Amino acid sequence: MKLSEIQTPVSALGGIGPAQAKIYASLGIFTVADLLMYYPKDWEDRTKKIYLADYRLHAKVHTIATVTGHSWFGYGRMRTLKIAIDDGTARAELVAFNRPFLEKNLPKGSVISVTGSFTEKYGHLQSTAFEAEQIAPFGSIEEYRNAPVPGSGILSIYPLTAGLTQTRIRKAIDRALKEYGRGISDEIPPEVIARRHLMSKRDALHAIHQPETPDQALDARKSLIYEELYHFQNAIALRSLEHKGRLPDILPGENDGTGFTDTDREEFTASLSPRQRQLLERLPFTLTDGQQQCILEINRDIDRAEQTRSHTAADKPPYTMARLVQGDVGSGKTLTAFFACLRIIDWGGQCAFLAPTELLARQHAENAARLLEGTGVRLAFLTGNTSAAGRGQLLTALKDGAVDILIGTHALFSRNVHYHNLHLAVIDEQHRFGVLQRNAIIEKGRQPAENGTGSFTVPSLLMLSATPIPRTLALTVFGDLDISVIKTMPRGRLPVKTYLTKAGNEQNVYEFVRKEIETGHQAYFVYPRIEEAEPSADMQPAPDSREKLPFESSRDGTIKSAEEMFLFLSRQVYPRKRCALIHSRIDEPEQITILDDFRMGKIDILVATSVVEVGVDVPNATCMVIEHADRFGLAALHQLRGRVGRGTAQSHCFLIYSTRLSETGKARMKALRETNDGFIIAEQDMKLRGPGEVTGIQQSGYLTLGIADPVRDKELLELARQDAFAQLTPQQS
Repeated sequence: MKLSEIQTPVSALGGIGPAQAKIYASLGIFTVADLLMYYPKDWEDRTKKIYLADYRLHAKVHTIATVTGHSWFGYGRMRTLKIAIDDGTARAELVAFNRPFLEKNLPKGSVISVTGSFTEKYGHLQSTAFEAEQIAPFGSIEEYRNAPVPGSGILSIYPLTAGLTQTRIRKAIDRALKEYGRGISDEIPPEVIARRHLMSKRDALHAIHQPETPDQALDARKSLIYEELYHFQNAIALRSLEHKGRLPDILPGENDGTGFTDTDREEFTASLSPRQRQLLERLPFTLTDGQQQCILEINRDIDRAEQTRSHTAADKPPYTMARLVQGDVGSGKTLTAFFACLRIIDWGGQCAFLAPTELLARQHAENAARLLEGTGVRLAFLTGNTSAAGRGQLLTALKDGAVDILIGTHALFSRNVHYHNLHLAVIDEQHRFGVLQRNAIIEKGRQPAENGTGSFTVPSLLMLSATPIPRTLALTVFGDLDISVIKTMPRGRLPVKTYLTKAGNEQNVYEFVRKEIETGHQAYFVYPRIEEAEPSADMQPAPDSREKLPFESSRDGTIKSAEEMFLFLSRQVYPRKRCALIHSRIDEPEQITILDDFRMGKIDILVATSVVEVGVDVPNATCMVIEHADRFGLAALHQLRGRVGRGTAQSHCFLIYSTRLSETGKARMKALRETNDGFIIAEQDMKLRGPGEVTGIQQSGYLTLGIADPVRDKELLELARQDAFAQLTPQQS
């Protein structure tokens, strides 16, 4: 029987009544299976006797002692028992807060076992966190000099809640193992268990709850972690087979263009379709090796998907592309997406290009119009702000097949938007869209398959991520996708120099930026909030206090705002320079005008919030100043830094941080200063925030692991993926 099949209520175990069952339910434990899968968080080794005299050498003492006396301190309800003990090596006191009953349980003269943490306090060796049980009502410590401490062994330590003790949960699990643990079967193939040197499921359950040695506990945990990851990867593989007709890459993103050869370049050139060749010839620069590798992988996927739309066997699902292109800021992902669109158009299909904001969508539309001019591609732009008259004509053309690429925002999957033959959906900044939104655009292209099975074909999916995804997440959250990685940057780009500046020293940064602007360059100043927060009553300035300047306020923890700093910078710091302000509350048309003016050099300094994090490409901007940098996430800081360094001139990023910087904040600042590599930064970001916070996966419902940790257990994760995919390989052949 599989463990999950044991659906007996936990209340059926002896010793668990209705009140205890409610406590277990608060921990998500309803059945015996739930109880046996409530794994220890740690283990305590009590196999060795640790004397009081050696308390400094160990985390806990584990010894046999005699009770030499009782005393009390405090009054009334605060009256507390103090138990004096002696184990023959030292004397100590057990301070029994809220445990007056121990006066009777551990009487003077009795021999007891003691386990606890001890420290010196008020000239005495004391413990307030201890476990003690009577061994004999009286006796000499010398009689137990060589005797083992009762209860010795490896004790499991479980997460607790109010009303539940370690003793109670250990007894409940002991009963569950005795009554149900013998007939539990393995859930992964026996050859995998043998190859990976794993325990059987039955042995692993016993060993993780009741290990005989510390090593046995660790081996049991490894086996159960591996099993969980194996099931997880098996589910990913099955989902991929259902949706794509084949398995994704076992280790995604290994071909990142860094090992691209002349033979690969010849294959890339030969693979181009007519319109792709036209675009390549129009480019004033050479594609990087990473871009060529990525386009080659996309072409193979698209060709297979288009070929199988009408020729898929009746017993196999149609093949579709599901690929994620990840690369650092400025690596050229959008251009590879345009090449993918041209491939689809040459096959006779339509493309939808989805962006999270109108600003970014408009920039993509403008770039597409410029790059694809002369290829015969029919472009259209659609957002929620498109006029009613123009919208009607556009939707009619789209439905009739007179539009090849539709670029826009969420409006692309609105109810009244109908495509003629949507074969490709491109989603830029994919982490800003939820699973339901991605599915909504895919559903727009769902069509009956032509193989007579009643199945459907769906558009190929190409997702772009300017935030590099850590390898662990690539194998879990995005585990059913093929992943292309672009690591090589366009020629002539210089790494951005990053500087850390403590709040209060902003004047030095302002002067540096002044010199850059005087050479003809431009700068960004970014702030965490739009306007100044309303001060509370107890923070109102005294009537005779003068108003603080912004750089002075930063020293006392006050958060600067974009509006406040725009006035300060434009009037007091750079009065002769052209400054502008942009944030999310400014109307979209005005935002577009401001960014266009900045792009054309009509603005020297752009004061902003994180609205400029993506989609702003101004090669002449060489300075990025981020004030209160410690209030931004690591990924956001890297994205903001990526707004500069997009030309051939040396660029600079200044991170101005609080004097009250936390340890996590220090780690973020250090990571930004030490590397420009977004992939390294992404790994560091996940270590600092955890996988549940990165890229919004907590809301995705994908990462539902228990004992396994994809960051800690990444080596087991890769092995489990290999084994799970190997078991399913015959199904895709």
